[in-house]
Amino acid sequence: MPETQEPRLAPLELEAMDPATREVAVRAGAGEDRPDGIFRTLAHHPDLLRRWMVFGAHILHKSSLPPRLTELAILRIGAIRRCRYEFAQHTRLGLERGLTLEEIGRLVGTDPAADPHWSEVERLILRAVDELHDPGRISDEIWSGLSGHLDEKQILDLIFTVGQYNLVSVMLNSVGVPLDEGLPELPRGW
Repeated sequence: MPETQEPRLAPLELEAMDPATREVAVRAGAGEDRPDGIFRTLAHHPDLLRRWMVFGAHILHKSSLPPRLTELAILRIGAIRRCRYEFAQHTRLGLERGLTLEEIGRLVGTDPAADPHWSEVERLILRAVDELHDPGRISDEIWSGLSGHLDEKQILDLIFTVGQYNLVSVMLNSVGVPLDEGLPELPRGW
């Protein structure tokens, strides 16, 4: 399903926000003068933005999963959901966290885990993401495989990472948050 072409909720400019919401949006955007569109869009609902930031900060910055595996999971669910905004944003972050453009391009498609390029744990992560999307639970086989590489906290962080970015992708696609300037090009086949 294609994304909405025109935003259904246009990202707010900082001047249109109350001071408390402006502070949250700027902090979420790492102090930038113009935070990313996702934060300026969620500023339409200041309470939601504030509360969501706590959970989102855990997933992105305090997760027990290694950053490369976190980005692998986020990019895969973004690709499954065909969320251009999420995939473009996390292409940038994925590059910062050890993925290459070639690897990121491999995440688009029906079964990237079949690609022999990935390590065993990376293939298991990709399979887990696909299973969390459909049928909505990690199979015993994949759980057992993950347990050989990840501890319980890491598996829980993986589940919540996929859930968080599935939710975010659905919101971004539904609301039509436009791509921010300066994001990397999406891979071929997008």
